[in-house]
Amino acid sequence: MTSKQQLREQARARRAELARALPDFAARIAAFADELSFPLGANIAGTWPIRDEADPSALMTALAAKGHSLALPCIIAREEPLQFRKWSERDATIVNLFGIAEPLEDAEVVAPQVVLVPMLAFDADGYRLGYGGGYYDRTLASLREAGMVLAVGIAYAGQEVPRLPRKPHDEKLDLILTEKGVRRFTP
Repeated sequence: MTSKQQLREQARARRAELARALPDFAARIAAFADELSFPLGANIAGTWPIRDEADPSALMTALAAKGHSLALPCIIAREEPLQFRKWSERDATIVNLFGIAEPLEDAEVVAPQVVLVPMLAFDADGYRLGYGGGYYDRTLASLREAGMVLAVGIAYAGQEVPRLPRKPHDEKLDLILTEKGVRRFTP
């Protein structure tokens, strides 16, 4: 069986190809904002894309225009869940040690009802392959323990693989949004 590290390397290469082939990805997924049916005024935690990640920025703009509040993740400590701080497009950010934009430290900490999740790959059952740090698995587990949260994977359709290896701590996505539309994994 292929190790997760080998899968990550293959998935990174595939994602880079997809990013080059779909330069309009962000606009294409934003067109599906009305199909997501998030609760009115929900706090939605997005991501600021790095490298060739599937870009949710236009979707986040569309969701903010529909009355949702936005937040970005912040890494507080290595083995801890992410913290989410309120953010809008006009707010300043800082770049963390991983090269990811985060809201300033004085931004309000919020508990999101929806988390837009980046990835390297996903499978037909709604599991994702991340970067190996476990940040999103820990975060989703913590948020789900505290109450309801919807995990929405943001990916290119071509990032799908038949099946990913799983461990007990791996958190399943509720749905995924690709340039082809919304796909639900939970009822």
